Amino acid sequence: MLTILFTLVALAFILVAITKYDIHPFLALFVGAIGFGLLVGMPTSLIIQSIKDGFGGVMGNIGILILLGVTIGVFLEKTGGAMVIAQKVLSWIGEKSVMLAMMLSGYILSIPIFGDSTFIMMNPICKSLSLKSKVPYAAVAIALALGATASHSLVPPTPGPIAAAGIIEANLGSVILWGLLVSSITLIPSYFFIKKFVMGIPLEPKFATDENVEKTGKQPSAFKAFLPIVFPLILIIFASIADYPTKPFGTGALAQTILFVGSPIIALLIGAFLSFFLPEKFDRKLLSSTGWIGDSLVLAAPVILITGAGGVFGKMLQNSGIGDLVSSSLSEAGWGIFLPYIIAFSLKTAQGSSTVAMITTASIIAPLLVTLGLDSEMMRIFTVLAIGSGAIAISHANDSFFWAVTQLTGLTIKQGNLSHSIGTLIMSATAILVIFGLTFLVG
Repeated sequence: MLTILFTLVALAFILVAITKYDIHPFLALFVGAIGFGLLVGMPTSLIIQSIKDGFGGVMGNIGILILLGVTIGVFLEKTGGAMVIAQKVLSWIGEKSVMLAMMLSGYILSIPIFGDSTFIMMNPICKSLSLKSKVPYAAVAIALALGATASHSLVPPTPGPIAAAGIIEANLGSVILWGLLVSSITLIPSYFFIKKFVMGIPLEPKFATDENVEKTGKQPSAFKAFLPIVFPLILIIFASIADYPTKPFGTGALAQTILFVGSPIIALLIGAFLSFFLPEKFDRKLLSSTGWIGDSLVLAAPVILITGAGGVFGKMLQNSGIGDLVSSSLSEAGWGIFLPYIIAFSLKTAQGSSTVAMITTASIIAPLLVTLGLDSEMMRIFTVLAIGSGAIAISHANDSFFWAVTQLTGLTIKQGNLSHSIGTLIMSATAILVIFGLTFLVG
């Protein structure tokens, strides 16, 4: 019981450090992990070994993936490729369905790009389309925000889901496939929530005189814009199919090639190379430390470090033997897939960052997978998605994304809570119910 108590103390320390004292999540997680090891009386040599194994193991599996995913996002954002994708989605759906178009644009763009970056980049389009279509600006903006939220928490290669999949050791291709299914279903009730409750919020778009949009020449074609996102996903999915026990592609050279190019690192590396063709004129300076690659490293570094610290915490928990200690109580409690959801939901609501919530929850749950009955291949996938579902909500005043939405649109705090915050709650609840249903069908 002391070990469980010390686990709660460590979690409380991490949350208070992040939320009240504004300490960086990496430092909070790292110090919290070491403190936990000392509290439970682990030998100092085992604490040091847990740090090495936890950080090194996670970095080897996930660090490069996060960097490559961020790189694709940066090139899409800076070349205007993201804007091209949004315009193409709008042309497919039609200007009369502006709200749906913005929701789907946010959804697609937040697969490689951070959700708040997607919103900041697309908000000027929201303003223009709202006036042009006479659809209330609040509804269009919240549709964009919720669309971005769905894929940000549930579909790799966004850093949070990639990190969770790596820590839980779930098949990334399958996480993408099931994540696309679950996240797309969450858009349905969210859309009707906006139509019913957000359309009536009076909000006039205010246009800035100087939009800080980087000029990079002619925008890429829609084909070139979609390619860095779609092609790696296809490769990863094909590799997952090739790895099925039935071996649909055989075991020869074709299967080995598919498995190689479809491995997440190689697939995302190919996606990153494809993103280099997005600028109108390629300049080698873009690949320098002061160019867009340098920008990608700056954006990716904090997430990579937080993920590594989460890995240390998870390894410390694993080496403490907590899985055996709680097995009797948890095995009879029937928490199952809801435990990772509840932990991620609580962490997200308490400290604001979806990525931190996912990494921390995955680190806590990984040693308990067998105890919870979540250690099969399919249940590992659903565990990652349950963690992502919990990390969707509740987005409120401690979440930077909440402030991006309210400050850029002019929504009051109350309006933001009644629209964006409640929308994330509906999306989160929908996702976990869908996942729970899927566990009965294919779990």
